Amino acid sequence: MKANFLNADTICALATPHGVSSITVARISGSQSFPIVCSVFTRNGNPFDIDLIVSNKVYYGQIVDNGDMLDEGLVSFFKAPHSFTGEDVVEISLHGSLFIQKRILEILIAHGCRMAEPGEFTRRAFINRKFDLTQAEAIADLISSESESTHHLAINQLKGGFSKELQIMRSKLLEMTALMELELDFSEEDVEFADRSKLKALLQETLNHVERLKDSFRLGNAIKNGVPVAIVGQTNTGKSTLLNALLGEDRAIVSDIAGTTRDTIEETLNINGTVFRFIDTAGIRDTDETIEKIGIERTFKKLSEADIVIGMLDGTLPFSKILQAAETIISNVNVLKQKLLLLVNKSDLMDYAAMCDLNDRFLDDLKSCYENNIEAHGGYMTDEYQFSINGHDLYDLQNWMSFNYISAKDTNDVEELKSTIFDCYSSESIDANTVLVTNVRHYEALLHAAESLNAVQQGLENGIPTDLVSQDLRDALYHLGSITGEITTNEILETIFSRFCIGK
Repeated sequence: MKANFLNADTICALATPHGVSSITVARISGSQSFPIVCSVFTRNGNPFDIDLIVSNKVYYGQIVDNGDMLDEGLVSFFKAPHSFTGEDVVEISLHGSLFIQKRILEILIAHGCRMAEPGEFTRRAFINRKFDLTQAEAIADLISSESESTHHLAINQLKGGFSKELQIMRSKLLEMTALMELELDFSEEDVEFADRSKLKALLQETLNHVERLKDSFRLGNAIKNGVPVAIVGQTNTGKSTLLNALLGEDRAIVSDIAGTTRDTIEETLNINGTVFRFIDTAGIRDTDETIEKIGIERTFKKLSEADIVIGMLDGTLPFSKILQAAETIISNVNVLKQKLLLLVNKSDLMDYAAMCDLNDRFLDDLKSCYENNIEAHGGYMTDEYQFSINGHDLYDLQNWMSFNYISAKDTNDVEELKSTIFDCYSSESIDANTVLVTNVRHYEALLHAAESLNAVQQGLENGIPTDLVSQDLRDALYHLGSITGEITTNEILETIFSRFCIGK
């Protein structure tokens, strides 16, 4: 049965992972933390007087139970509200044997503690207004961060930048909502307290802000979970060989038999402090084999979801087949949103004349394929090799197309490719103060907020009654408030804090 998180129980748990270590830390939080610890803590054989406690001070002594010493260690006291949870908190540092870890919890429970639920320490900190929900979730992200990029994202959110942006938006909308509610109270007087032109301008400003945050989820989620890089191409182009070379281990089966890879294989690699999630896919070809067809369907799905696509081409094939393979890959990529690296593999088996011939013909022959792709996704070609995105950004197709020779068996080529992949990501990298949405819960709340704000806009344009427009405004406020926890439910809290470890 789940504990009542709003009760006054004094809780305990290990703050360090289970397993043999040099030290282990037991954490206690609640109104009885000090009396419970003082009942089992002695210094030089004398019971420790609770009246002598100085907050934020570390004491050396012994943990005893019925006169028997369990261990010597350090005890730190933190008086409310100046503690992590906002309650009285004690941390006991002892030697990290499995027996000591087990016994210290048994002793604390015997003297009045109960075992903490997952995330209960952080949940109490949230309830006691030490931080909001986004910052609480940032703590979990900080603990699980595995790269410099994910660490920076968690730190940025922990500092409260995202929360401040949401608070500014909510405060402006709350003011407008209050004025519209006031109109309803004086509906018989036919007065208008909320300036409609001002409200429309505020709505557009807020909607733009929400859309920017919502759109940042693609990059934020990629950095948090690993930037997805799909390795795609026809059979026997060297996709699995490349994956193994990037990872430095034989992760994927390499064979001359076409169709060896039937399913996607995913592995992560840290490049210059950023985690990339490489996805080896089934080779693209016409086949009647049922399992292989399913694998190829998954290839196209992973290709569409990737931020970076590595298109593998076999440089030993005739030019017409290389061109056809490249066109298949390009036609399935959104070149305006995804980075595409076309790699002509097996360069060690190509002669210089073949490379020169490919260079001379490749750009011109692929131009129409790129042009169709660009126009299909909302851009358009202008002069010769120029194209535009959103009607204002102008790019040179010759520079936009990434086309390189590589031998997946050559260490130098692979290392150079790693740098190229990182450069693809770093072109979208952010400065230290940029706010990115990394949490699915936040993203979904922003989606709902945007829908409500759009409904308010349409309502104002169409002369919808104030009470209906006001309801849509309240819905937007609800969704924005649910992100930080200003408006929340026990079910949401249960979901969020259940993914924390016990002791945090």
